Amino acid sequence: MVKIEAMIRPQRLEEVEAALRELSVGGMTVTEVRGMGQQRGVTHTYRGSTYTVNLVPKLKLEIVVPEERAEEVVDAIVQAARTGEVGDGKVFVIPVDAAVRIRTGERGPAAL
Repeated sequence: MVKIEAMIRPQRLEEVEAALRELSVGGMTVTEVRGMGQQRGVTHTYRGSTYTVNLVPKLKLEIVVPEERAEEVVDAIVQAARTGEVGDGKVFVIPVDAAVRIRTGERGPAAL
């Protein structure tokens, strides 16, 4: 099993959700986060004043899938989240040693 963590633009969530639904991905956790990467923040102008926002709002998606499905899920996220501009986000794939469903006690891939 692997955990896929994706940092995406908030406005791309619907497209990513639809792409994952097409792949029948069973579950996903979405968290509102703020961060800074190569983009180093953004500059805005409001009523004639310029200000910089160093930590840009993003959404963090967390999905655990069997290892053999990881590549197709990552590809779906990348295709759905891409705008082609700086700040589109990143995807991380992390090994998961174990999973346990609390309600039933199921372990491993059955717990997903």
